[in-house]
Amino acid sequence: MAKLRVHTDRIEVHLTPAEKSLALRGADLVVQRDDIRSATITDDPWIWIRGIRRRGTEVPLVVAVGVWKYHGGSDFVIVKGKRQAVVLELAAGEFTRIILSTNHAAELIDRLKLTATPDVVEGD
Repeated sequence: MAKLRVHTDRIEVHLTPAEKSLALRGADLVVQRDDIRSATITDDPWIWIRGIRRRGTEVPLVVAVGVWKYHGGSDFVIVKGKRQAVVLELAAGEFTRIILSTNHAAELIDRLKLTATPDVVEGD
């Protein structure tokens, strides 16, 4: 389960060793808060996955972890089952959007609205 750290200037997505292995990625994700254009909660994250898997693992409707490439850029996806997810639309950086399953979607959205001390939100 990925851990999210929400700071005043950035969000860090700390991947578990299993998620790093499934995503074929060695590093965690860091997104500058200024780069976040929007954050959306969705009950069906599978419909938000676009393009083709470039690097990572997918078992449809079970798990999708990694990078999906589409004509306008790349998305990073961590979707598990039919859990609720947060879709972060990004203006700049390595990815165009991040789709992340979490049991704490509403809490994450609230943390993004506030500029406070670092908080940890558990992903799923």
